[in-house]
Amino acid sequence: MCGRILHGTRETSELSAVYADWSEKGNARTADMNGFEGSDDPIILEKRLNKGRGHPAESVEGRGSAKGNAGKTATNRTLSRAGVSNGLTRVREAARRDRRAQMTALLHHVDEKLLEQSYHSLNPRAAAGVDGVTWQEYGKGLSEHIIDLHSRVHTGHYRAKPSKRLYLDKPDGRRRPIGIAALEDKIVQHAVGRVLGEVFEPEFAGFSYGFRPGRGQHDALDALYVGLTDRRINWVLDADIENFFDRLKHERMMQFLAYRIGDRRILRLVRKWLRAGVSEEGTWSKTTEGIPQGAVISPLLANIYLNYVFDQWTVQWRKTHVQGDMIVVRYADDIIIGFEHREDALQYHKDLETRLGTFGLSLNPEKTRLIRFGRCEKNGKPDTFTFLGFRHQCGRTRKGAFKIRRTPDKKRMRRTLKRIKTALRNATHSPIPDTGRWLTRVLRGYNQYYGVPGTRNILDAFRTEVLKHWHAALRKRSQKSSLSWARFLRMALHWIPKARITHPYPSDRFYAIHPRQEPCALGAHARICAGGTR
Repeated sequence: MCGRILHGTRETSELSAVYADWSEKGNARTADMNGFEGSDDPIILEKRLNKGRGHPAESVEGRGSAKGNAGKTATNRTLSRAGVSNGLTRVREAARRDRRAQMTALLHHVDEKLLEQSYHSLNPRAAAGVDGVTWQEYGKGLSEHIIDLHSRVHTGHYRAKPSKRLYLDKPDGRRRPIGIAALEDKIVQHAVGRVLGEVFEPEFAGFSYGFRPGRGQHDALDALYVGLTDRRINWVLDADIENFFDRLKHERMMQFLAYRIGDRRILRLVRKWLRAGVSEEGTWSKTTEGIPQGAVISPLLANIYLNYVFDQWTVQWRKTHVQGDMIVVRYADDIIIGFEHREDALQYHKDLETRLGTFGLSLNPEKTRLIRFGRCEKNGKPDTFTFLGFRHQCGRTRKGAFKIRRTPDKKRMRRTLKRIKTALRNATHSPIPDTGRWLTRVLRGYNQYYGVPGTRNILDAFRTEVLKHWHAALRKRSQKSSLSWARFLRMALHWIPKARITHPYPSDRFYAIHPRQEPCALGAHARICAGGTR
């Protein structure tokens, strides 16, 4: 008996050690929808109250007495030390069981605990919105603020504030509008986004990688690499939707949400954010279409919109029109579609423009192009394309096998070096240790993203250019500077990290996450690309 008990305890601990949540993954992972919770026990024990009053026998329940907490949402503990909601788990399971069911009761999941978790998930250094309230200021008296916000959300007295309009310079000289929401709007958007994410996440296609939990930019890059090398791809359509966030139709957005959301209170909240308008230099203007880039809820709404406009239509188009192989990888509104035959690519390009036009969207003619890319070189030299900061081009190994070379985009590299040079000039008289620590963070982040196999020489060259800019900035401290290059290197090597490869080969990581063999296939190759490249 004792042996069985010890064995059962050891087995339980091993199972607990194996269980883990999806977690955030650097700056390429979104934190807006990272609430993948644990599952409920399907067996529910019911018993009468002891002597008709008080709490049930806690020894049967396997937990301590509620002591006034019975009205709060139950949570499980995970290896990440974060409490997760069983209620959201049931929402996700119900959405997965019936893909056509409408969820009619969701707002009660936006409780005080979820709102407080959403507050702590926000960036403390983010800019304030039109209300001028910062993260630190709101944290003073947080409990009172959360209770008041929760009451206003559930009684209908919550009012969305307009987004603060700012502009960021784009590489092509244009300016990108950014909307900064008020802090309370960010909190409620994050909480509602977690609830909506549980409903729509099972709906999303496997080739959609942008702003989804457990997925990031390198997952999309890995899937693209595997699709281009393992499939017979000879043509690539590099598609970009023009001004997608600014041209998204509000009524269409509400229709897509209503497919799965039957809770009118949730729909009313989303409509408030869409119609809140923008404030630019103190002047309010109404918004009739588009969602602000920078809002917490915007990435999820964009994925929902494109899921019905692009993803599901593409899946059906592939089943009925394609004669050869076809792969798709989408990250937000940046899309790469590969084809075996040029006729399929031309027909898809034409049909895609018609499809997007139905919803008031269009492809950017300057950034969308059909190029020859892949194994077939008899009809001419393959072209190159850029996706998520990497330039992709066809190549050959020493043995003559086909491979894809991925290198950092030169334009992005030059812009990064220019910003570093400007920052070093402005910090000419700053203490050397402070500048060294800052450069360490910059280069580590650069290596963390661009450190893929085959980029070692480029990373070394980037590091050398950074050293040159720092040396030039230090020599300008004085007109008679005696800081030689050799002396500078002895000092700088203490701070500047060496270039290193931080990512494995894409096929190794892809097939580790998405096994090529199905568990029930008895070892046979199932030819299913779980990452969505098919």
